Amino acid sequence: MTEVILQGSKYIGAGAATAALGGVGVGIGVVFGALVLGMSRNPGLKNELFQMTILGFAMAEAMALFALMVVFLILFG
Repeated sequence: MTEVILQGSKYIGAGAATAALGGVGVGIGVVFGALVLGMSRNPGLKNELFQMTILGFAMAEAMALFALMVVFLILFG
């Protein structure tokens, strides 16, 4: 009986940790939305804006990978 409770608790914890991926998706959308706005206002800064966008995307994606790592640690650790 306690194994079933433990397994269920792992699934609930993994699902809660997966909720962070929704925030990452929103963050990536905001980053690329800001790129579109910035390029439409000042096309001359295209290269600088794109470099900053890639940096922001990498940071958001790193948070997604950390969240997935936590999920896998909860499930299989």
